[in-house]
Amino acid sequence: MPLTEPVIVAEQLTKTFTRYHRAGRLRRRRSYFTAVDHIDLQVAAGELVGYIGPNGAGKSTTIKMLTGILMPTSGTLRVAGLEPQRNRVNLARRIGVVFGQRTTLWWDLPLRDSFTLIQRLYRIPPQRFRENLDYYVEALDLAPLLDQPVRQLSLGQRMRGDITAALLHDPAIVYLDEPTIGLDIVSKHVVRDFLHDLNANTGTTILLTTHDVGDIERLCSRIVAIDHGRVTYDGTLERLRGDLDLEAAVKALYTGELTPETTDV
Repeated sequence: MPLTEPVIVAEQLTKTFTRYHRAGRLRRRRSYFTAVDHIDLQVAAGELVGYIGPNGAGKSTTIKMLTGILMPTSGTLRVAGLEPQRNRVNLARRIGVVFGQRTTLWWDLPLRDSFTLIQRLYRIPPQRFRENLDYYVEALDLAPLLDQPVRQLSLGQRMRGDITAALLHDPAIVYLDEPTIGLDIVSKHVVRDFLHDLNANTGTTILLTTHDVGDIERLCSRIVAIDHGRVTYDGTLERLRGDLDLEAAVKALYTGELTPETTDV
């Protein structure tokens, strides 16, 4: 796919949830909460985009719609030319997902067995599976961990295993939701360097959500900021930084002091 071709196209993407509250002994009152509010977003093949915002801004809800887990309330969405909710099985072969606080590995199995199950699940050709596994094991220093049960791995070790599991089937797009949360400094550097090289060397499109300024500075050339379900900034890291240091610029986005109307850098 050409680098100029958008692999993610969202137009007026909206997700509204229904809430019920007690309004007496037998009655309930209904209210609505809009988590994602008319978002327009395009991501080209090969981009590494930082999707940032405060807790509750709508980042994870967006990713769940992009993966087909949630159905949008309104708007249009296409990922790799497919409608995620109507083509979940086909789309699953094109994407990889890592949630920093959840694992996709089998808890009581050795790490190696988890990878073998993923090969069968995605029907990865044996030779390609061996080549990919050897590459990721070396790049992420997983060789000493392959025969350990996942439950015995540290958070940093498990995260490296989860990233490998998400990439074994050669996805065109990878969603990373807080991939360095809770990791020590060394583990963060390993993960960041690996993701940077993956994007640079293979052209894998990466959408990264994070609260860590170090992740943003090391990995992201483009930043999309969201707050209260709406995009508040979409531009380059250099433009966001302007005359401020990066931490101050991100803080200004989170507090609403920096908006598309006030940003002139």
